[in-house]
Amino acid sequence: MHRAWWVAVVAFVALVGAAAFRATPSVFIEPLHEEFGWSHATISGAVSVNILLYGLTAPFASALMERYGVRLIVSCALLVIAAGSGLTVFLSASWQLVLCWGVLVGLGTGSMALAFAATVTNRWFVHRRGLVTGILTAGSAAGQLVFLPLVALIVEGSGWRTASLLVSGAALAVVPLVLWLLRDRPEDVGLRPYGADDAYVTPPRPSGGAARRTLGALTAAARTRVFWLLAGTFAVCGASTNGLVGTHFVPAAHDHGMAVPAAASLLAVIGVFDLVGTVASGWFTDRFDARRLLAVYYALRGVSLLFLPLLFAETVQPPMLFFIVFYGLDWVATVPPTIALCREHFGDDGAVVFGWVLASHQAGASLVAFLAGLTRDLTGSYDLAWIASGALCAVAALAALVIQRPSAPGPSAPGPSAPGPSAPGPSAPGTSVPREADPRAGRPTPPA
Repeated sequence: MHRAWWVAVVAFVALVGAAAFRATPSVFIEPLHEEFGWSHATISGAVSVNILLYGLTAPFASALMERYGVRLIVSCALLVIAAGSGLTVFLSASWQLVLCWGVLVGLGTGSMALAFAATVTNRWFVHRRGLVTGILTAGSAAGQLVFLPLVALIVEGSGWRTASLLVSGAALAVVPLVLWLLRDRPEDVGLRPYGADDAYVTPPRPSGGAARRTLGALTAAARTRVFWLLAGTFAVCGASTNGLVGTHFVPAAHDHGMAVPAAASLLAVIGVFDLVGTVASGWFTDRFDARRLLAVYYALRGVSLLFLPLLFAETVQPPMLFFIVFYGLDWVATVPPTIALCREHFGDDGAVVFGWVLASHQAGASLVAFLAGLTRDLTGSYDLAWIASGALCAVAALAALVIQRPSAPGPSAPGPSAPGPSAPGPSAPGTSVPREADPRAGRPTPPA
């Protein structure tokens, strides 16, 4: 087995561990409200800080990984997550909730965001990039949801402080595994990326500062229309998943008389089906037009959210189970095609640019996490939030179709993303020109 697959396994486990604490906000809202008397808007504000920092940290963390290595940055991120989760047990004021739950955990999880998955796939894989991206994305998303039933049961039994300590220990347990097995680049162990042929050229290591490269990639990308379309659609993705369903589904179900552990279990089922849907999305991304995939995913998600307010009840009914399965398959299926489009349009800077696109994802999630809590305080229900989110998904579906295919490969692109050797001769429209082909003559150059 190629070493790249072991690196992918460790990255999967690390992403699941980092996502563990992000599973707790939705099951902590009611206990914190009852113990301290804080409003839903106050608690949701701390959640929105967490989500926003998660997004804003991602592009800088991606550049830091390029500069100082994946192992070091990932290990430090897990330690920060553990510290923020552990210190939560000493809460006595709302600003401490923002500091521990919002700032520390937001910075830690942001350093372990999906830009980390993009960095691993870009460095270690040439073939099967879409599939590996889907697996790592599924691990991150499923980690947020699969932990929910366990955390909810602990909150109901031993209290939310015990649950916080459990999550802190889970993040610490992943650190030795990262230090032992994770490596920064295949060249560090005398290998080429999985699927790379003899024509593969190792990309040069960045020589400038991480902040300069991160801001430079943003400046260059912001001049393009495709960046703003990707950022806008991904903001809707964050608003309709982490910001709304991930944060407010459990309290919304509780408003209709459903027990918190039962509602948390439904989110866990979303996580299970997300594994299937996101891995399948990665497989589709290797074979189909990423723009059309995004349009289909957003359209289906929007329709499902419009029906959700009609499905809540005291007990779990078959229509709700159908929604959970359907929505789970589409939870973060948008990530593999979005990463693929960043790689196609921005080349070696694709992972950093995706970090900025992810920042828009979290900005949308942060805004909706707060607004949905405020809507609940003002109107007494979440119905308006579900309907508005469904309408936004419809807009995102139309925006995805406007994205144009790249007319040429990104700068210094390391190789094709689909399996199979490149055939000699002129390239098909919308595909990369092989290295050994003379783009001016349109025919292969004789070997030296």
